[in-house]
Amino acid sequence: MTTSPLFSALLTPHRSLDARGIRYVAAVAAVLASIPGIFFYAVGAWPVVGLMGLDVLALYWALSASLKSGRAFEEVTLWRDSLEVRHVTGWGREHQHQFNPFFVRLNVERDYEDRVTRMSLRLRDQELEIGAFLDPDDKASFAKVFSSALYDARN
Repeated sequence: MTTSPLFSALLTPHRSLDARGIRYVAAVAAVLASIPGIFFYAVGAWPVVGLMGLDVLALYWALSASLKSGRAFEEVTLWRDSLEVRHVTGWGREHQHQFNPFFVRLNVERDYEDRVTRMSLRLRDQELEIGAFLDPDDKASFAKVFSSALYDARN
């Protein structure tokens, strides 16, 4: 007989562009860069065309790297006797942490406008940041629900 977890959440970063959108943005950037590029080529400043092409490649690389980092996720599972946090980076590297829910504390840091800027799990001298890629509203809603579940696990 397996028991179900008291709390389970999958935290993922938000990415507004998919791979197809990145190709569209790079194509538009290439077209826009070719307009002045034709002028520079016509007046004999052909090295500028190459530099404009490097700009388009750098834009494509940055957007692709952002998309790949968007594959990261954190899985937080709270059982009656343990708290498991599994963090997987966008490149597939996995880190797993396990805590006793009776001794762990959720630490929430806020800014001057009362927005949640950082969440971490604290156990004596250990600290693990969770949900670093979430926006302040998502952090606040997660902190509210998770702190309630952590309280319930202790009682």
